[in-house]
Amino acid sequence: MPRVAIAVAVLAIYVYGLVDVIRTDKGLTRGFSKTTWLIMVILLPLIGAALWFLIGRPRASAVAQPAYPQHPTAPDDDPDFLRNLEQRRRQAEAERLRKLRNDAARKNQADAGPHRTGATGTSGATGAAPGTSSTSSGSSSAGEPGPRKPGAAGEANAEGNPEAK
Repeated sequence: MPRVAIAVAVLAIYVYGLVDVIRTDKGLTRGFSKTTWLIMVILLPLIGAALWFLIGRPRASAVAQPAYPQHPTAPDDDPDFLRNLEQRRRQAEAERLRKLRNDAARKNQADAGPHRTGATGTSGATGAAPGTSSTSSGSSSAGEPGPRKPGAAGEANAEGNPEAK
């Protein structure tokens, strides 16, 4: 019976040592590399396992640093992606505002162009001949013929002027 107990104890130490070497992180082994410890425990079952527990096994105070997963993370979990996304959003917004300013400046130049051309240098209705429109938008003032907008002087508009019904 004592021989069986010794054989079971040696087998338990061997298996436990082998599993412990396999499960240990390769950066935490002491003395030799993980591969060397694995070979020692396999070839020298009792001595290799005993040496592993005495020399090669990491100390309890040595805790493996959590390894970050190598698989892709979700974009909303990645701070670099979020930072880059915010930078791209700001650049797009700045580009959109720049285009709006350029378009407004071009429109102002185009609107101002016909008003400033003239022999006398006057602009607007004062320099125009009676009965003609001097604006490029097609709207006319009160005394000129042409299409009239609802709500102009003398017209009743149900939406804008309820008293004029």
